[in-house]
Amino acid sequence: MADKDQTHVFDNPRNVKRVIWALYALCGTSALLDFVIHRHVDHPWESTVFFYCIYGFVACVLLVLAAKEMRKVLMRDEDYYEKDAD
Repeated sequence: MADKDQTHVFDNPRNVKRVIWALYALCGTSALLDFVIHRHVDHPWESTVFFYCIYGFVACVLLVLAAKEMRKVLMRDEDYYEKDAD
């Protein structure tokens, strides 16, 4: 059992900022490598600049929107399992 006085590494806002800046640096580096690394593409639109950055962003947005719609179908009431016990 964990102590209540024990702190987590992300309890310190300074550490959270470090992680966010590291992610920004990784995204920037991968975007800049798009100009340096030659890609062997199958389709012409894959050769556009930042194609994979844009593709990944759009895919994540679509996943979130799909999950929001799925929630309406899959969500159950709080007492869903208690109703059957009666």
